[in-house]
Amino acid sequence: MKYSKLFGKTVKIAPRSATMTSHKLLYQGGFIRESVAGRYFMLPLGMRVQDKVTRIIEEEMDSGGAQKMITPVLHPLALWQETNRTNTTGFELIKVTDRRGDEFVLGGTGEEMFTDVVRNYHLSYKDLPINVYQFSSKFRDEIRVRGGLLRVREFLMKDAYSFHTDEEDFIKEYEKIGQTYERIFKRMGLVAISVLADNGYIGGEYCHEYVVDSEIGESKYLFNADRSYIAHEDVAEFTREDINLDEEMKEFEIIEQPEWVKTMEDNEKHYGLPKARFLKNVVYRHRITGEIIIATIRGDLEVNKNKLEHVLDAVGQLEDATDEDLAKIGTKSGYVHCWGHEGARYIGDISLTTVRNFIGGQKEETTDSINVNYGRDFECEILADIALAKAGYLDKDGKSALEENRGIEVGNIFQLGYHYSSKMSAYYIDSTGANKEYYMGCYGIGVGRTIASIVELHNDDKGIIWPITVSPYHVHLVELGQDEEISQAAEKLYTALWDAGVEVLWDDRKDVSAGVILNDADLIGIPIRLLISSRSMEQGSVELKYRESGDTIMIEYDTAVDLIKQKIKDLEYQVFESA
Repeated sequence: MKYSKLFGKTVKIAPRSATMTSHKLLYQGGFIRESVAGRYFMLPLGMRVQDKVTRIIEEEMDSGGAQKMITPVLHPLALWQETNRTNTTGFELIKVTDRRGDEFVLGGTGEEMFTDVVRNYHLSYKDLPINVYQFSSKFRDEIRVRGGLLRVREFLMKDAYSFHTDEEDFIKEYEKIGQTYERIFKRMGLVAISVLADNGYIGGEYCHEYVVDSEIGESKYLFNADRSYIAHEDVAEFTREDINLDEEMKEFEIIEQPEWVKTMEDNEKHYGLPKARFLKNVVYRHRITGEIIIATIRGDLEVNKNKLEHVLDAVGQLEDATDEDLAKIGTKSGYVHCWGHEGARYIGDISLTTVRNFIGGQKEETTDSINVNYGRDFECEILADIALAKAGYLDKDGKSALEENRGIEVGNIFQLGYHYSSKMSAYYIDSTGANKEYYMGCYGIGVGRTIASIVELHNDDKGIIWPITVSPYHVHLVELGQDEEISQAAEKLYTALWDAGVEVLWDDRKDVSAGVILNDADLIGIPIRLLISSRSMEQGSVELKYRESGDTIMIEYDTAVDLIKQKIKDLEYQVFESA
């Protein structure tokens, strides 16, 4: 490709909304342009990167026995109603009605569609297992978009779905896909960490995210000293240390308390005791049923809404209670009781059993309760793990302190079990001729997020540094000077490289300075730069520069093609080995 003919060239200034490195560099380098908020054009350079990424994914999925197909973009609304996901996705579905009055949604994820097509085949146990996947556009009406390709409303995803006779067979595929993902990301120059995570609106009982460490990532995960336990903060478990269980249980009392004591910090100051000695309530409202949920927890801990939603089988359904909600149960902010509000459901954290003689629980304007003990003075409808894990807490085995990292989620794998097959009556025929529900799994990779992650990790103050495996071109050919001899030499080398299977971007511009040309090459980030100039031609050579290391060598013009092919192979090997 000649740069003079390239659609989508470099620009000096990124939009003001671009705050993340990948967003800035992909925009400035001529890879992406925003259409409207959260929806992007992939320009020719960006499309070449995207094609490289999808090709790697496809090769690895195919090698594991998965089969590529495609589903329609418009999903019949009735399918989503079968699984009751029209209100539980965690994002707003975009609905469409055609001229016949049929209702559809733009696909946000593909579980219903794949389950539907498979159930209609009435497969036998002899046909199983199968794993089918697609690359398709997904649509999610996100409230907030950010970070260029990191959080968008329309994006390309590889989503795969496997169908099995039982859990044992599924586990084999789950582990195999995990290994496949590790190879996929290593081939792109990424170290993706498998993190136990939350299934959320997808359904099922467990899943793992694949996270690339980055300070700008939205995924926060915790791990113990030997990394035998790695879990997203949404699901991370930890040990609640006993606070004072050796203390004698005292008599419950209502005591006078100054009006200024309102917050947990006020309690610490007034009583001279740590936060763990106090009771704390957090109130939510179920956005469909209207139920008021009071989560009661030890004062030094925070409620994990995600865990609470799972306890209540209300994923994506809880929202912070308003003053109006509190008034319905006869209270107001700062005066919520740990028991006694009629019409509210009380869910307690297991930390309530680690303290003797709590303070709090029945606060009024000038009084509160002391010596409150769980089981004697109050009980919750459910006692469960609903607390947020944090760095410094002991791991779930109580052996080492948890540490914390942030990262970008680039992929995930889900155990679905019978979640969809039971709701959608999806059966296979077993060896006895009976109908049995499929045991299912699903596996996703966000292509745009993966591209952004590569740029976040592979860049410097000059621009992008693409790994050779996903670079838009292998070689950036630059000619400096006005001599026709230089242009002819550049064109001859350009043609020879393409004929040898080497992808080349040739900057053939003559109306810009050498500084601009070289700066653009650094910004675009192709891993090998070849420079032809009058000085190099005098020596019968070409200057080769590696974008990542900055190392420069002179190579003979006549043997350049074979040498470049070997350099590309070397770089491909280095990408996989260094990840």
